[in-house]
Amino acid sequence: MLCFMPGVAVVPALLVAWSSAAFIISYVIAVLAGHVEPLVPYISDTGTKPPESGIFGFMINISALLGAITMYIRYLIVEKQNESLHFVRSSCNKFSLCIGLMGCTGMGIVATFQELSVPSVHDIGALVAFGCGVVYITLQSIISYKSCPQWNTYFVCHIRMLISVISCISFVHMIVFASRISMTKIDWTPSEKDYTYHFMSAICEWTVAFGFVFFFLTFIRDFQ
Repeated sequence: MLCFMPGVAVVPALLVAWSSAAFIISYVIAVLAGHVEPLVPYISDTGTKPPESGIFGFMINISALLGAITMYIRYLIVEKQNESLHFVRSSCNKFSLCIGLMGCTGMGIVATFQELSVPSVHDIGALVAFGCGVVYITLQSIISYKSCPQWNTYFVCHIRMLISVISCISFVHMIVFASRISMTKIDWTPSEKDYTYHFMSAICEWTVAFGFVFFFLTFIRDFQ
């Protein structure tokens, strides 16, 4: 099967590199263009106005595709490993894949429907992307523990669970802080009302996003 070729590890590696570049490039362009303040804007704020909006939408859509491919390969690998050890129910593995693909769909919605153009659709996409993403990495952390010590080391499992816990906590706080913001805008200044809530929510958002990046980084060794 193609998913068991040694070179397949390039998929999660490309996902990590591409996604990191998508966040950083759009942020740098948005800051240099004066569209956002340098101090922790929302990720979506860095892809709202041209020219960064086009780059953000294109790169995030590619990230969503790479994420879906990575999750499907991971599903196939776990299924194959499970044939000999039966460490996890196949239904659990399938459920994890479905949740992950829903998260990738949410990413596509975020990239396609911009924050200020269609805010309600954009927010729903972001909620699906982050929410399903957090559930996916948590399920994968549990599956990793169940596959120890034959298919994973406990050190890697601890790292994955730590990332999952931090991402879950950050996701909840992101929603709590965001719910207290009474306006939708991208050019925040510290003196404005609700700036503190915006700032804390943005920090949590970046934490969750790069939590996903570091989690998929741990897949590279497994795919090898």
